[in-house]
Amino acid sequence: MTEAIQTSPVADTAPRVDTHAHAYTLDTPLAPGAWHRPQAAAPIEHYLATLDAHGVQFGVLSAASLFGTHNEYALEACRAHPRLRTTVIVDPDCGLDAMRAMAASGAVGVRLQWRNVQPVPDLRDEPWRGLLRRIAELDWHVQLHDDSFRLPPYLDALESAGVKIVVDHYGRPDGRLGVDCAGFQRLLRSVQRGRTWVKLSSFFRLQSPALATQAAAALLHDAGPERLMWGSDWPFNAFEDTADYGQALAQFTRDVPDPVLRQRIGSETPMAFYFG
Repeated sequence: MTEAIQTSPVADTAPRVDTHAHAYTLDTPLAPGAWHRPQAAAPIEHYLATLDAHGVQFGVLSAASLFGTHNEYALEACRAHPRLRTTVIVDPDCGLDAMRAMAASGAVGVRLQWRNVQPVPDLRDEPWRGLLRRIAELDWHVQLHDDSFRLPPYLDALESAGVKIVVDHYGRPDGRLGVDCAGFQRLLRSVQRGRTWVKLSSFFRLQSPALATQAAAALLHDAGPERLMWGSDWPFNAFEDTADYGQALAQFTRDVPDPVLRQRIGSETPMAFYFG
């Protein structure tokens, strides 16, 4: 169920940019093997009203793997609302002209949501290498989502390709090993190299809020606010009944209690990255 929209009591300290949300209608066909079937639409008008109610000015839509390469609803939303940007999911042989047309409509990157994918494609092989060349030519980024233990080979290939990388959901560190797990440590090294960013988003998908805060502290220590951004993950797919926007904002405050750092992570870094 989609949350009721209420004015946030922390609107004066809210992030300026929400870098992770989804918007869709129930008319959009589900991709084969979709991991979740939404029970309600998430219209862009509702998302924008939610942003307004919580004092957030800008939003970035993340292409939802549920709908595969059906990107038109998000692109249409960006064309209608300059305060929005979006990533897209494309076939690896998607041509440069098609990608340029999507860029003109507000697309800024390609999402690889491979957490539930078996086997995982090899980004060092064609046609993926060609897609990465086109992404670099457009100055787009690759938005990457998977569990931390599967991140290293992706990061190796993406760094070699010279593309910007944005990793979702704190890098999803292992619930048992936490930030000491090898995949998360590899992510920290990638961020330190200067072309990787991480979203403090979707804390409820991790084993616990405490793990999210632990990951945020490690990222802040090793990367600093210049490589971090915040996202809500509205409308909280598969967690619609237990997560809401106010909780996402409250977790951000727990993760980053310093208001100056929150300003940089929630406003300055994402404004420069997505809207600069």
